[in-house]
Amino acid sequence: MADNSPITSRLNRTRRFSGLVAGQSARIAGGRALDKVRSDDAKERAQAKRTAEVVEQIVVQLGSMKGAAMKLGQVLSTIEMPGLDAESSERIQRRMAALRDDAPSVPFAKLEKLMKAEWGEPVGKVLRDIEPEAMAAASIGQVHRAVTTDGREVAVKVQYPGIAEAVEADLRNLGMVMPLLKRLAPGIDTKALAAELRERITEELDYELEATSQRRVARLWRGHPHVAVPSVDLEHSTRRVLVTDLLEGLRFDDLKARPDADRDRVGEVVHRFFYWTASAHDLVLGDPHPGNWQLLPDGRVVMFDFGMARSVSRGYVRREGPAVEAIRSQDRDALFAGMCDLGYLGEGGWVDRDLLLAHMTIASQWLLEDQPVRLSPEFQRAMGEELFALGSQWRDMVRRFSLPQEAVLYRRMADLLFVGCCQLRAAADWWALAEELQIGGEPRTALGLEHAAWAAGRS
Repeated sequence: MADNSPITSRLNRTRRFSGLVAGQSARIAGGRALDKVRSDDAKERAQAKRTAEVVEQIVVQLGSMKGAAMKLGQVLSTIEMPGLDAESSERIQRRMAALRDDAPSVPFAKLEKLMKAEWGEPVGKVLRDIEPEAMAAASIGQVHRAVTTDGREVAVKVQYPGIAEAVEADLRNLGMVMPLLKRLAPGIDTKALAAELRERITEELDYELEATSQRRVARLWRGHPHVAVPSVDLEHSTRRVLVTDLLEGLRFDDLKARPDADRDRVGEVVHRFFYWTASAHDLVLGDPHPGNWQLLPDGRVVMFDFGMARSVSRGYVRREGPAVEAIRSQDRDALFAGMCDLGYLGEGGWVDRDLLLAHMTIASQWLLEDQPVRLSPEFQRAMGEELFALGSQWRDMVRRFSLPQEAVLYRRMADLLFVGCCQLRAAADWWALAEELQIGGEPRTALGLEHAAWAAGRS
């Protein structure tokens, strides 16, 4: 097996960052110099093409590195960038998904040494058997099927050796990337974004914190008719090794081939899981990509990966309610007030309220059309093309949008859920879900009524 261990040398990783920043900064500077002699139409096309190329290079090059760099690339790929047309956005999402899903694994012998060091005894004293081939690999660690000495089937998630050093180097290098991002989206508070990324990624390195988050979520959803969360083996979980019950089901690529009814049910369950956890319990789970949920044989959807979690202020999700209702009622002033309250517009004096309403109406059309709406890659692409057609004034406006620190993980959650449901081609009454989970209305879908009955029984 090829050794795909992360490069941990601070010097080597710094060179990757600095080379990326220098190359893309030169691309931006050179393009702007040429813009001075272009017609307005040619300048606009050139700016759009340049933005797409720069964003793609940033997220793909960072996404090809394990550690915080890969996580940074994943987060940046979900941030709305002005001037990024639908085709480019979709291509970037595809490339990031491929990097995430095809992350090469590290030789098992290296992981075995780490497990022995964490447990203080040979692996054979803890596990009767463990498969050397990883069942999943990601930015910070990989997962192996195993059986404990008492016969329980478990999933063993092991950090890559040296990944802490790689992450430390990446976090030190964040400062190089932020000015480049600021040039693409001047409204974003890059200091707040960097602070949020540092905090979340540092926490993700500590599997004991992930175990705590996973146990909390498992308690919140215990006995649910639609959702399963694997139990944590506290005895054998450590800072760098996480052991949980093994729950396996139908993976995303196979799920996409299932009948509409199956996909629709999974789409609503996943949507409900993340939004209800955030809305009812003020806990945002930031990794809802399709690799982290599977359909079990009993019809429940099992959820994985709780390393990127954030507690938000009480009632945070419901604060979106007035803005969502304003879009529905086409009230531009109420929308403006709601988005100012959420922190997305800064002081807001520069905002064209009609253009803001047009932007949010297109971005929310999956909630506004006659329900149920079937999402799809084509739906997502058409929505992006409509936004892009709003023109240069729209792109200038979006460049000034802010991204409050508390919203970074929540927006990532929302965006990845939307993209995942589009890829799944799932249909649901998305407006009913928004009313229930973001505004605070009563459940109206069949799954919502079953969920409410379960919640009432618990209380």
